[in-house]
Amino acid sequence: MPALQRDMGDAHVTATDNGHVNGHATNGTLSSSETTNGVHKVDDDLDVVIVGAGFAGCYLLYKLRKAGFKTKMVEAGSDLGGVWYWNSYPGARVDSQYPIYAYSLPEVYEDWTWTSHYPDHVELRQYFAHVDKKLHIKKDTVFNAKVVSADFDEATNKWTLTCDTGQKFRATHFIASLGFAAKRYFPDWEGLDSFEGVIHHSSFWPHEGVDVRGKRCAVIGTGATGVQITQEWAREIGDDGDLKMFQRTPNLACPMRQVYLTPEQQEKDKKNYPELFNERWNNYNGFLYQYRAEMMFDYTPEERKEFFEMLWNMGGFRFLMNNYYDMTRELKANREAYNFWRDKVRERVKDPVKAELLAPWDPPHPFGAKRLSLEQDFYDHFNRPNVHVVDMKSNPIVRFEPGGIRQQDGTFHELDIIALATGFDSITGGLKDIAIRGVGGSLLSDKWKTGTWAYLGLTTSGFPNFWFTYGPHAPTAFSNGPSCVEIQGDWLVELFSLMRETGQSRADARPDAEDEWRALVKELSLKGVRGHTDSWYNGANIPGKPKEPLNYAGGIPQYIKTLAEVKGQGYKGFEIQ
Repeated sequence: MPALQRDMGDAHVTATDNGHVNGHATNGTLSSSETTNGVHKVDDDLDVVIVGAGFAGCYLLYKLRKAGFKTKMVEAGSDLGGVWYWNSYPGARVDSQYPIYAYSLPEVYEDWTWTSHYPDHVELRQYFAHVDKKLHIKKDTVFNAKVVSADFDEATNKWTLTCDTGQKFRATHFIASLGFAAKRYFPDWEGLDSFEGVIHHSSFWPHEGVDVRGKRCAVIGTGATGVQITQEWAREIGDDGDLKMFQRTPNLACPMRQVYLTPEQQEKDKKNYPELFNERWNNYNGFLYQYRAEMMFDYTPEERKEFFEMLWNMGGFRFLMNNYYDMTRELKANREAYNFWRDKVRERVKDPVKAELLAPWDPPHPFGAKRLSLEQDFYDHFNRPNVHVVDMKSNPIVRFEPGGIRQQDGTFHELDIIALATGFDSITGGLKDIAIRGVGGSLLSDKWKTGTWAYLGLTTSGFPNFWFTYGPHAPTAFSNGPSCVEIQGDWLVELFSLMRETGQSRADARPDAEDEWRALVKELSLKGVRGHTDSWYNGANIPGKPKEPLNYAGGIPQYIKTLAEVKGQGYKGFEIQ
């Protein structure tokens, strides 16, 4: 089999789908690959260059272009969608509920209809094709070009970005819209490349899929992705196949309660879309609901159980995000929620050994402290004799061999197909993977080697005119993605417009401002259970990575208020010239 892909560059340079061949765009899409004597020309007449063509990048391109800024977007993949271009693994689907995991732009939603409350990866790619049809995003996008370096010129106040294709772009503003899952993580397992069967990381899944019928399969990892792949493969392997889910920590998954939609129903719903999209700004996570004001122990056990049952039956993230105020802030209240969840799962998993691994009597961590998944029939599959959960916490994987995986106690698992759901160097990994050089040639990866500094979750001092969205020290993983990126995108467009009007060409965060923001991020993190639990939320999943809060936990309403205050005070915390 081909070598296991480990880098985005491996994935895109030979892409042949969606009208792009071997790094060159077709069908009218920009390639900027003209050369003179074999040397790429520099596209240097730009106001803004955006890296990443997901929700944030497409929104920014549209808004900036509409405001009169000459903008281009550079994307490592061969189509729009960001994470939804790369995520084609089995079972990949949205877990933010209809209709807010989408743009609030009427020009996009007026003639678009969803099939369900939680659409899958295929439908999300169709959605981005529709976005392009309505907003003409591809005409200013360069595909199959991975940015490998970005250098700030202090004399001109411009950034020069260089791609692995040799293409270069020069612009006043550089926006990295990479999302929080741009750098894959591969554990340092012995012999990983020696496996002779089929093996893919979840974010490098072949778009044509993998046939698992009758095969011996393994899913390694139990984050949201691992749950989705396991659930899907359990349906596909048939009675002759075998599926093993390797688990270190159980996922405290909640029921999705999928709802299917009709076009007629959505036409009625669209009359309320403006109100619904505005309502999300009032809620902590940018969803259409948030935690309640009530405290758990102000109610009797019978009242609490009735309330829990209501949230459970509503499905989605309601049981986590629409619960009592103190459920994610106080451990005694949190344990009550965990006990309810545990008992619900154990009602479905009949084998007591599997039940204890999947839903331990005592919580492996506070409920909601780690990213949970939404499931449909995930737990029910473990009642089948050919669907297993393998404990790799007490019995770790020691090496991969040509025919499978060996654990520490010598147990060997013969396998045909392996899915690596091992996650990402989240939030900061993608940014540090680019050689970004600011004032004095300082590297961003050096600045962030011992910790992260990011003013407002939008920029970092010493790197003028460099911006990022849905990244470190913003609401990011604690929020609905489109909600977060629209807030940030609109704020940046307003700042750039002011700078243009006043003849200013350089904006840089002050060190004291980002120090204060970093301290605030830490303070807010410690108010909830997430701030006291190791996870990818704080970088603890990556060996050697500084362990620190990486997401702003103040909530969407407070974030909006703060950005407005900074703007109202003449962009407090910035040096603009």
